[in-house]
Formats: sequence, structure tokens, C-alpha cells
Amino acid sequence: MTTTYGADLRTVLGEDFAASFRGELVGPGDDEYDARRAVYNGMIDRRPGLIAHCNDVADVIAAVDAARRHGLLVAIRGGGHNGGGLGTCDDGLVIDLSAMRGIRVDPAARTVRVDGGCTLGDVDHATHAFGLAVPTGIMSTTGVGGLTLGGGLGHLTRKLGFTIDNLLAVDIVLADGRLVTADAEHEPELFWGVRGGGGNFGVVTSFLFRAAPLSDIVGGPTLWPMDRAAEVMRWWDDLIRSAPRELSGFFAFLGVPPGPPFPEDLHLQTMCGVVWCYSGAPEDADEVFAPIAAFGPPAFHAVGPMPLPAFQSMFDAVYPPGLQWYWKADFVDELSDEAIARHVEHGARLPTWQSTMHMYPIDGAPHDVAPDGTALPYRRARYGQVMAGIDADPAKAPELISWTRDYWEAVHPFSAGGAYVNMMMDDEGPERVRASYRDNYDRLVAAKRRYDPENRFRVNQNIAP
Repeated sequence: MTTTYGADLRTVLGEDFAASFRGELVGPGDDEYDARRAVYNGMIDRRPGLIAHCNDVADVIAAVDAARRHGLLVAIRGGGHNGGGLGTCDDGLVIDLSAMRGIRVDPAARTVRVDGGCTLGDVDHATHAFGLAVPTGIMSTTGVGGLTLGGGLGHLTRKLGFTIDNLLAVDIVLADGRLVTADAEHEPELFWGVRGGGGNFGVVTSFLFRAAPLSDIVGGPTLWPMDRAAEVMRWWDDLIRSAPRELSGFFAFLGVPPGPPFPEDLHLQTMCGVVWCYSGAPEDADEVFAPIAAFGPPAFHAVGPMPLPAFQSMFDAVYPPGLQWYWKADFVDELSDEAIARHVEHGARLPTWQSTMHMYPIDGAPHDVAPDGTALPYRRARYGQVMAGIDADPAKAPELISWTRDYWEAVHPFSAGGAYVNMMMDDEGPERVRASYRDNYDRLVAAKRRYDPENRFRVNQNIAP
């Protein structure tokens, strides 16, 4: 049961909580409240009763204990986006981990321990110094915590698997306030659940990842005019099907950013393209990219060697915090001609230049793991797709939502049925969550009953106990 106490929870939690909490407490009426409650997605406007900025694990335990004692609604906020709006709440307690950003790399063991408030950029910076990398997402401003718990899909997925496939252990504060370590030998069912089950089981304060030897990649965008979109999409689908795992490239409909390296005559044009990432031997890059070079002249091609951290942050400036976002997603097994036609129809009508559709290939290392090997079940899909209406102007929100929903409804019949939970909004509903966990759903419910029977952690794509 959740109890409503009013605007500011500090008086409710009392002096004992304040004395046990070393971090910063921010509530309504504080000068920094509006800045601190703002999240990456400007479409999300929530007013928590209190934001608890945790300094360490002891602060997290104190906050979880206080929320349990007083029956408070709890939202967990890591260090990054949570574009779906699930890192905050109205009236309740936000447990904010963004100050917990410690990282320790063990180059000999090729592991890295990452605190729950870190971003992908933090991890890239720390691991790159040792010639190592952890497969994560596509933007350096993304939070490690949310990305990992939902699965972790990005540039290196074909080669190294989802982020969860490289997760060795977590430290997690459970609903009863206990801190436990979950790995293959300790709390194995909990470890299974956090690998794709989102924030349903507790507050993960640190992650232990396996890192891979990787320093530089060959990558960048190639763009074509929209009148070639169907041809490009079919060619790309065929190419990826037979490409070595070291080559990835997500297909996109996009508005060309109005700045370098893009030429002025392309600025703000709606185009189709592929953002390539080759993570294999540099001396083999020319051979790998030969079929791409042979596919007719593109309108723009900017592929070259670069450090992985630079590649991961390439588009950060295009999507600063505070933009309006609305997105919907699906996994896809096959791209039929009819599906491609519908993609082209809706992709040609981007409502704003920042709006987009991405289709990420996952037909490599993720297929090496059984669908029930982790909580993420769509291991046999070929792509994860997302369409997102995005703009700076709040007045455009209805248009962004309408375009995204129309696009999704047009192509959803050609999907595998469920979605990557990190790319779902907070309005999807329980049936959509069930579809996204497929045959793993009942096992997740059993784990939820064991570790969070009162559903304290429910501001997420919720697995109801």
C-alpha cells in the first residue's frame, strides 16, 4: 500500500532519516528543486515529494528502509536518460544514484566494477585507458544502470552480445533493505531476473562487467536520399544477414543535423542511412566495407577509424537533455517487402528533424544464448526497432505522439510481438509488458514474489507479484 503525505516528505521521514543519510535531500520549496526533478525527457513533468541524492550504498539502504516504513511510492533514478519516464514519480521518493559514479578497472582480469550512477561515457573513459570496452548502447549520456537492467542494445551487440551477456555480478539493495550480491552462484534466480527484468527487484548499486579488448573502431554514417529508401533498406537487410559479427550498422530514418560534418546542402533534409561500426581487425576494414562502397554512390559517407569513446558520443549533441521524446519499439524477426513499404511511408513523414526510426541488428552474439538464459527472451530476433518523435518545443508533443503511434501501429503487425523494455514509454500497460517478456514472464513473477512481494519497486515496466 502507498501512503500519500503531501508535498514535502522531509517532515514525514523525520530527523532519524536525516541523521542516517549523508547525501543531499531536495524537496518542493528548495531553490534547486525544479532543476533536480527535471529528467532527460522534457515530456515528463513529475513532482516528487522528495529526491534523495545518495552518496553511497548506506544512503540507498536508508532511503529504501524509510520508504518501506512509511509506505512511500519509490522511483529509482540512475545516471542517464530513462526516456520512458520511469526514473521519477509524483509525490513519492526518488532515490537518485547520479552521485555514485565510481569505476574500477581490473586490466589483468579484464573486468570493470561500475557504480549505479555512471553513464556509458564514464565507462568508456575508464576502460579505454586500458584498451578495453564493455558493450553498451549508442549514446555516451545514457545511464549504465537502466540500460543494463533492460538488456543493453548497441553498437557492439552483434560481436559481444547484449550488455547483460557481459554482466558477471550485481550488488543490489532489496525491498527489505538487505544488500546482497547476485551472480551465477549467489542468488542465481535474482541474477537471472536482473538481466533484462528492469528495476523490478531492487536498487542495483554496482555492476561487475567482463570487458573485451577493443580500443578503436571504424565507423560513421552513410546517407542516401529518401527516394532510394526501400532499395537501401532491403540491401542493408541482406548485407547484415551475411556480414561478420564484427560489423554492425543500424538503419535509420533521420533529419540531417544542421552542422558539421554534414554538408550544408543536406542540412535538415529527411534521409535514410546506416551508422556503421566495425570492431574487427583494422587491416580487414577495407575488405569488410567493400560491399558498402560498391552499393552505388551515397549522398554522404563519413566512415573512418576513431576511438570507441569518440564514436559512442558522436550524436550526443544532437539530443541534449530536455527535448520532448515519445517512442515505441518492437523486436523484428524478418523484414518483408510490405513491412519495408510501410517503414518508408512513415519514415518519409518525420514530424521534426530530430525525430527518427532506428533498427538495430542483433543477429549475432545474442543468438548464442538461449531465450530463457536471461530474462530478455527475444534472442532469436534479427532487429530491435524504435521510432521516436523528438523536438525541443512542448507545443509539438501531440504531433510527436501521433506520428510515433501511427508509425508503430503500421509496422507492429510485422513484428515479433514484444519490445525492448528500455525503449517503451510509461503508458504501455501490463499486457504489453507481458508480451515483451514472452515465455519468461511467469518465471519473472516468481522471482518478484520472492524478492519484492509487496511490489515496492513498481515505477518501471512492472512485473506484478
